[in-house]
Amino acid sequence: MKPIVAIVGRPNVGKSTLFNKLVGDRIAIVDDQPGVTRDRLYRETDWLGTEFVLVDTGGLEPRNKDFMMTKIKQQAEVAINEADVILFVVDGKAGVTALDEEVAYILRKKNKPVILCVNKVDDFQRQSDDVYDFWSLGFEYLLPISAEHKLNLGDMLDTIVQNINKLEIPEEEEEGLKLAIIGKPNAGKSSLVNRLSGQERTIVSDIAGTTRDAIDTTFEYNYNKYVLIDTAGIRRKSKVEESLEYYSVLRAIKTIKRSDVCLLMLDAQEGITEQDKKIAGIAYDEKKPIIVVMNKWDALKKETNTMKDMKAVILSELPFLNYAPVEFVSALTGQRTLKLLDLADTVYDEYTKRISTGILNTVLKETLILNAPPTRKGRLVKINYATQISTAPPRFVLFCNYPELIHFSYLRYLENKFRDAFGFEGSPIDIILQKKGES
Repeated sequence: MKPIVAIVGRPNVGKSTLFNKLVGDRIAIVDDQPGVTRDRLYRETDWLGTEFVLVDTGGLEPRNKDFMMTKIKQQAEVAINEADVILFVVDGKAGVTALDEEVAYILRKKNKPVILCVNKVDDFQRQSDDVYDFWSLGFEYLLPISAEHKLNLGDMLDTIVQNINKLEIPEEEEEGLKLAIIGKPNAGKSSLVNRLSGQERTIVSDIAGTTRDAIDTTFEYNYNKYVLIDTAGIRRKSKVEESLEYYSVLRAIKTIKRSDVCLLMLDAQEGITEQDKKIAGIAYDEKKPIIVVMNKWDALKKETNTMKDMKAVILSELPFLNYAPVEFVSALTGQRTLKLLDLADTVYDEYTKRISTGILNTVLKETLILNAPPTRKGRLVKINYATQISTAPPRFVLFCNYPELIHFSYLRYLENKFRDAFGFEGSPIDIILQKKGES
């Protein structure tokens, strides 16, 4: 298990800027608007061979009773409790504030190594008096830094490593199956994460768009490890007006790329929207295995064939996902939610399945006998043989004499026959046509 280093502090002191500089990517959303970073954001990084997990948190305002600020405080406190080392970031230009003193009071009670990072110090000689004032907060380590200009970050990282080396960290365990929970805002993604993991890891409210960053939640079920990735809800393009929402959409797409299985969350009360189709299309284009999750099923008034009829609607609205299993759940009550984990295991097994060349060509031969490729432009199209060249997704190369003459509809026919023979439930299949004799 890698040690955890949490970045905490009041709003707008540069925590997310520091996080981004340390991990070398623009992962945390940086904006002048207070309260932008809402959930805990985790990323692995290293310094001089020492690896650790860096955690970005929302700004702490201990006495603010606003709903969202209260939730941010809860999330930050969880990060503090999980952390092995804490980076307490303050604003060197603003000086010591009452909020800084309140946060310092909370941290001193935790009995953990705290490194006080006085940020926005671009000229130490000129700002030295301002920096010295922060010794009054009572911490052993104090370092002037400039996250924006990467000043003195090396010394700060040396201090982090120095404190990590004093810790007794258990060996790292194997990472689990990565499940990306995708969908439009307010479909119940965060509620599902909290239900499956058994802890309130992401902020849950009925305010659409509450989760802005992709959050990783690791847990175990039936001796199997899972990583749930709760993504920001992807809004329609017309509503992506703030840069904030724009970056959230990009991160949702990046999350899909690094996932093993996607859980597409739909709202049973709203039905399938155009935005649902677009989100499903992103996962489909990335060739990721997909489980369609119809959430809030408990809130729907049901009749004898409600589930059957809903499946038919999903198939008609999302015909390109006709291979995806559909599950009806309630993240609120927990109805059928655990079944999603077993289903994800099955789908991933299908996604990584390999078919032997001999069996594959036996099925191909039978398929061609039933329905040979149609003659086009007076030329007879012949498919000679097939082989699977990779998994995740299953990718097949078909060698033929005129690949350019094979119509899309015939490829769909071949895909359906492969599915009939080999399964591949929930998994996309990629079929490539190649001229015989070419490598």
